[in-house]
Order: sequence, then structure tokens, then C-alpha cells
Amino acid sequence: MTPNQHAFPRTDRTRIGVWWWTTDHLLLGATAVLITIGVLLSFGNSPAAAARMNIGDPFHFAVRQCIFAFFGAIILIAVSMMSPRAIRRSAFFIYVIAVAMMIALPLLGHHAKGATRWVEIGGFSLQPSEFMKPALIVLASWMFAEGQKGEGVPGVSIAFGLYAVAVALLLIQPDVGQTILITIAFGAAFFMAGVPMKWIVGLGGAALAGGISLYFVFDHVASRVNKFLSPETTDTHQIDRAREAIAAGAWFGRGPGEGILKRQVPDVHTDFAYAGAAEEYGLIFSLLLITLFGFIVIRGLYKAMKLSDPFEQVAAGALFVLVGQQAFINVAVNLDLIPTKGMTLPFISYGGSSMLAMGLTMGMALALTRKRPGAYDAPEPAIGAFA
Repeated sequence: MTPNQHAFPRTDRTRIGVWWWTTDHLLLGATAVLITIGVLLSFGNSPAAAARMNIGDPFHFAVRQCIFAFFGAIILIAVSMMSPRAIRRSAFFIYVIAVAMMIALPLLGHHAKGATRWVEIGGFSLQPSEFMKPALIVLASWMFAEGQKGEGVPGVSIAFGLYAVAVALLLIQPDVGQTILITIAFGAAFFMAGVPMKWIVGLGGAALAGGISLYFVFDHVASRVNKFLSPETTDTHQIDRAREAIAAGAWFGRGPGEGILKRQVPDVHTDFAYAGAAEEYGLIFSLLLITLFGFIVIRGLYKAMKLSDPFEQVAAGALFVLVGQQAFINVAVNLDLIPTKGMTLPFISYGGSSMLAMGLTMGMALALTRKRPGAYDAPEPAIGAFA
């Protein structure tokens, strides 16, 4: 193959060829880099986690992460080939299945770390809520778009109903972190749909009141907030070790596999993978990692804003907000900027459900932002569409 030749020429009308030339290569490339980094970092964090859990194979988690990454990439590519209509239909079935599994969790779920969030399937722990998140965002965006058409479809009411069901099931587990995450993404979709500002203020006020009430309803939420506000009065071992690991990395880190303090961080391969990476690769690498997430969100929102279809515009934008907000929460927890939450860093933290669901999320976002005839015409103003 000569330098001027491509694996898929522009004249290639096969499914893969069309996908390649209509998908945003920068977003696809940035996501591929994140997945690769996640796999590489897992080889550094796996020995510490395996030793702490008395697992004989030091690369137990790294090997599993490679498998998760492989299937996550397949899901991402397969979903990104879909049409917007297929994305909507898939989101409906995924939401229904995820909700059904979440309803069954109190009876069939696996209890761990004070919550029942996982279903054991053939030795693999599946977290249904991870897959429910992108499905909910797509369905809510679809309903907001239908409501704008003024054809009698109660789109806003249906969207809020879907959101209420998701929140109720998450709080039963309980999973406050995911509740906050989908509330932010749902609110972003609501805002991008072009609703009157009084509705935005009302939703914001309700979310604030709900957030405050969580402090008084759930003891573990109150405990985490109190630890954050008054760390000197309670045990903050994990977050203290994470901060020390980040600080020890300095500018360029100790070197691959040379981390010492990370061995004292219980969840260094999952929720605190960022801290382990910062100790071994330093501040420069950490900032580059954050920049990658920032690029994906900014580029994704830019592509979404150029779309002409209201559903595609809102759904794509909200999906990118979902990815960015999850990354922000994880990094903020690692830096002790907000109270601790059990939330993974997309494509970086160890976890099958997280990797597969993030592949689904980015696949949906890439599918909605693919080039199509008329897809990037200037959109009509949506402000006041629900007035």
C-alpha cells in the first residue's frame, strides 16, 4: 500500500467504508487513545490490587481489562455504525432490560460495599445502571424532540417519567453518585432542548433540594460529606493515600510500575486509578489525560451544535456531557475536591460494566454525529419550543 492509499478509499460503499468516512476521526482517535491508556495503566495497578486481595496472578485485573477493552471497542464500533432510528430503538430495549434487572436486584443482586448494584452472570458482575444511563439520555432527548413538534405527544412528561423511574431504582440500591450523574446529564438534555428559563430554574431548584435531602436520608452520604468537610474528625485513609500518591508523582512520576504509595490505596485499580497513574507518570501525564477528556467533550458538543435534527443534537450533546461529567467527578474525588463517590474514570478504571457501557455511550454519540446529507445544516432556534 502506497502512502497515498487508504485502507478504505472514499469510493468504498461497504458498511465499514461508509462508516470510516462519515465518523469523526478525531473523536474516534481520542477515544482509542483513552482505551489504550486504560489498558496500559491496568498493568501498573493490577499487581497492587491483586496482592491486596490475595490473588496469585499479579496481572489478573490487567488481563481481564484487556478483554473488557476488546469487547468495549467492538461495541463502540458496532453501535457507531447505526442510524439515529436504530439508536433510538436500541436505547428503548436497553432501558427496558436495564430497568427490569434493576427491579430484580433486591432479590437476585450481588451485595457489595454496602449496596446491591450488580447481577452475577457466569462469573461476571454486571451493573445494569451503567447501561441504563446512556439509554435514558437518548430516550429523554427523543421525547423532548417529539414534544417540540407540537403534535400532541406529551414528550416532556414521558421524559420525566423515565427519569423518575431511573432515580427511584438507583436510590433503592442505593447509588447516589449515579443518581447525581444522570440528573446532570438529564438536565443538560433538558437545557439543550430549548426550554424556557423558568423551567430550568425550577429543575435546578428541585435538584438542589433533592441533593440536600440525600444528606438527611442516607447515612453514608452524610458520612462522606462530613468526612470531606471535617477530615480531622474521622478516618480518611483512602483519600489521604490517594493525595499522597498524586503528590509523590511530581512532574514526571516515579516511572512505570514503580509506584509505592498506590499500594496503600484500596481501590487503586478502579475508582482511584487516576491516583495510581499520577504517582507513576506524574503531573504532565495527568494533565494530558484530563485534556483528552476535555477535547472529547468540547469537540463532541461542537459537532452536536452543528446538527440540524433536534433529537440528534440534544442526544449527542447530552451523551458527551455524561462522559465528561463522569470523568470530572472521578478526578475531583481523587484530588479531594468533592466528597468521595464510587465512580469509575471512563475507559481508564478497571471494570467490565464500566468499559462496555462507555463503549455503548461513545458509540451512540459517534453514531449521532456522523456525517449525513443535511445533518450539519444550521439548526432552527429551539428556545421557547416548550412555551
